[in-house]
Amino acid sequence: MVSNSSDTALLGGRAPLLGTAANGLKIVVVGGFGVGKTTLVGSVSEIRPLNTEETMTRAGEDVDDLSGIQDKRSTTVAFDFGRITLNAENVLYLFGAPGQERFWFLWDRLFSGALGAVVLVDTRRLEDSWYAIDRLEHHGTPFVVARNNFGPQEHTLAEIRAALDLGDHVPLVDCDARDRASSKQVLIELVRHLQHLALAGATREDTP
Repeated sequence: MVSNSSDTALLGGRAPLLGTAANGLKIVVVGGFGVGKTTLVGSVSEIRPLNTEETMTRAGEDVDDLSGIQDKRSTTVAFDFGRITLNAENVLYLFGAPGQERFWFLWDRLFSGALGAVVLVDTRRLEDSWYAIDRLEHHGTPFVVARNNFGPQEHTLAEIRAALDLGDHVPLVDCDARDRASSKQVLIELVRHLQHLALAGATREDTP
């Protein structure tokens, strides 16, 4: 996948990390199998993303449910990794978690130290998102939910919120994981959510 940074030619396709970078901020992208996590990480990363995709074979047909995604030919078996330089001192690291149930044991470690998370959902397989939401709530990790648009949508965002039993405080947005601007907007929405939570926490602490 081609990197999105204009200066990637400096290091043979990889953008250099500034020597002044001091703070690494971690965001995790989670969701069910085949919802577009690898695509989202790749679309916004300034470096050529590290991924652990392997070609799917017939041996996995009885293991992975391909309902609605029969054309999928590869799958993540560990995690995806991307990077965005925010400014001279702050760097955002993106980790995309594998979606299949047999890899869920990796998630708790990926959540460790995460600033927040993006739960990517596909309305064709909405039930695959419940586990991700449950684990994030268990860890107390703030998150936003993004519907990855694969075509005309049959359900409104309000209907999706109800189906996922999301509280009104959890942001729910539309996106196209293939589009850099759209994926970037999801991350901006997460940052806004984190800022809102931080301000709300500071207000409670200042209240006598």
